[in-house]
Amino acid sequence: MRVPSGISPVVTINRRAETPLYRQVYEAFRSAIMDGRLRAGERIPSTRSLALELGVSRIPVLNAYAQLLAEGYFESRTGSGTVISRALPNPIHVPRQRQVDRGRPRLGPRPLSATFEASLQPVRKIFVQRGLGAFSVGQVAFEHFPFRIWNALVARHCRKVTEKSLDYGDPLGLEELRQVIAAYVRTARAVRCQADQVMIVNGSQQALEITTRALLDPNCSVWMEEPGYGFARRVFRFSGCRVVPVPVDDEGLDVREGIRRCATARVAMVSPSHQYPLGSTMSASRRLQLIEWAQRAGSWIIEDDYDSEYRYGTTPITSLQGLDWNSRVIYIGTFSKVLFPSLRLGYLVIPSDLVEHFVSIRFAMDITPPVFFQSVLADFIREGHFSRHLRRMRALYSARRAALVDSLREELGPKIQISGEQAGTHLSLILNGIEDAKVVERAGKRNLWLVPLSSSYLGAPCQGLVLGFGSVGAEAIPSAVRKLGQVLNSR
Repeated sequence: MRVPSGISPVVTINRRAETPLYRQVYEAFRSAIMDGRLRAGERIPSTRSLALELGVSRIPVLNAYAQLLAEGYFESRTGSGTVISRALPNPIHVPRQRQVDRGRPRLGPRPLSATFEASLQPVRKIFVQRGLGAFSVGQVAFEHFPFRIWNALVARHCRKVTEKSLDYGDPLGLEELRQVIAAYVRTARAVRCQADQVMIVNGSQQALEITTRALLDPNCSVWMEEPGYGFARRVFRFSGCRVVPVPVDDEGLDVREGIRRCATARVAMVSPSHQYPLGSTMSASRRLQLIEWAQRAGSWIIEDDYDSEYRYGTTPITSLQGLDWNSRVIYIGTFSKVLFPSLRLGYLVIPSDLVEHFVSIRFAMDITPPVFFQSVLADFIREGHFSRHLRRMRALYSARRAALVDSLREELGPKIQISGEQAGTHLSLILNGIEDAKVVERAGKRNLWLVPLSSSYLGAPCQGLVLGFGSVGAEAIPSAVRKLGQVLNSR
């Protein structure tokens, strides 16, 4: 990462040291250049501002700069100030001296549990392999976002910055946003809650991290849908929990099988409205079985209300939390799919008697969520822009989903089985006799961004592909499906 222009590296001045002050400044800059913290062409602070920052006279700073200029680390041009010399290689690689072993005891790496090691997979690679377009999972129709309205709200709040808005906020989040979220989920999702039960978080991953710290100890057992959401599995494994895979069918999580496998699990993690990746909806009978088990076992249910806003042909399914009269459900929602992922705003609905416990954990993690975009989002929802945008997106995604299903059936026919097309912004293809990871690799070379279904399994995987249709227009889908057909036929 490049250092912003005019920002000095850390310069430590020790007035009691034998090393002259100018030499200390010189060494600080030279070290920053040699280890890559300062790069060729970056502007450095003026001697006046650096001297003021360090609390010294300008003379040692002038002397240090003169030495660095003389040795070729700095260059100075009229009208552009002093910068790191553009003649330097970028980055600079200096071989490190080999340390001599003097017989001191050496500590090896801390041993990791097998489950922890299994979760250490190259996360960045997941995002490097993603791209905008067909059929990237989790991306939205960015081009249809109401930029003008959003930008106007951002500008409005930029003009309203006050001393209070610069201070720490409530660990639960901005009250105005919690009020409108509580009203929204009560109306649209039948969630039982008040604003003081809502916690604003940095997306669903942080919501799950806080919940895991609040409810689970190392070695606790957790039910997870099989196949299920891999990022959730990582959180549980990093916490030292034992993940118990529970199969999913057309009615959602098989509660009886979960009880058979581990009746004393501390938590069940479910996405009942739209399961990832198969897209099934948990039936009413399974929902009631799950709530009854949680009450009887003294366990908890984490409800990830994934993609619940988008259903095609039926109205949205009400939340599992709304059926729970015993406060055993922690509800997670996010704005990543209904607005845009980089907003990084989500929310938890917490049982009343656990709120203070969750707040304590949140405070230890990052004190409070950033306030600015909470204010913008609160106005966006309160003024009706959110509901209008949601209605437009439902119609848009419905058309894209229909185009994808029709194209798949026309192009691939009996080769595939489609799953989960009734809701959300993705569907799954079940493949017979085809290794999905190899298909994904070949498809990436054709700018088709797929997720292998097998990656969502802990046990013996089913081969298939997860296809998102949120970020590809209906008119472009047929040609993308033809390319997919060519990839499948190129074995």
